[in-house]
Amino acid sequence: MSKIANCLPLIKPQRIIRYLLGVCSLMVLLPAIGLLIPRKWHDETQASCQYRVCIVNFGYHSNILIPVKNVIFDWSNYLAFNNVDENALSDYSYLGFGWGERTWYINPPTRLDRFIFKGLKAFFSPNRAVLRVQRYGSFPQHQEIECVGMSRANYLKLMKFIKQSFQKDEGGKIVRVLEKPQWHTTFYEAQGTYSLLNNSNHWTATGLRIADINTPLWAGHSAAIMRVLEGNCQPFNLSLISANASNDRSF
Repeated sequence: MSKIANCLPLIKPQRIIRYLLGVCSLMVLLPAIGLLIPRKWHDETQASCQYRVCIVNFGYHSNILIPVKNVIFDWSNYLAFNNVDENALSDYSYLGFGWGERTWYINPPTRLDRFIFKGLKAFFSPNRAVLRVQRYGSFPQHQEIECVGMSRANYLKLMKFIKQSFQKDEGGKIVRVLEKPQWHTTFYEAQGTYSLLNNSNHWTATGLRIADINTPLWAGHSAAIMRVLEGNCQPFNLSLISANASNDRSF
């Protein structure tokens, strides 16, 4: 046995270190390239702004911001917020939808050690997800926002994607997890599991891609989505949002 061992080539520690550094560099480089490369080059699609969707950048996370209702879709048919806070859904104008890791999204850590621990856990192991639905009385002004227009058919595809992201109980009802009235926010059980390769921005990008909106090749960070997204519409004009929305109740 010793003779066989002596015949094996010795691997120098320097070579091992170079190999590990190469692997780590590749792990960083490939996602970085994916963040910079759009899925569609020279995308000149220009849809009307009648049906528009806005993406909100919260620094790392991204949300999909849409009106509570327009001429083809009414979220008040599916989400009711009576007895949650002082207002019913009819008193709000916009909804922000975000998908994220359950523990982090509901109770963001404030201490540095908990921030690091929860961040590593959320990134490197599959975790339960929730949908965060925030209600706005007026259009938010304090975040980076890009708005895009899409066709009627693509807008309805995006609404279907969001609806299907809610997890339902055996009776077919969406499952409410927690209310935070001070934030005008409700959390719901969501489909899927959260991880480094499937985070909140991947969820946002998937919805946009279904609606035929250009997204980065790898949407791991909200900045990548905002970079590729060419906002061709101004923020919502409430005069264009009709109260005569569709009464579709297929949730």
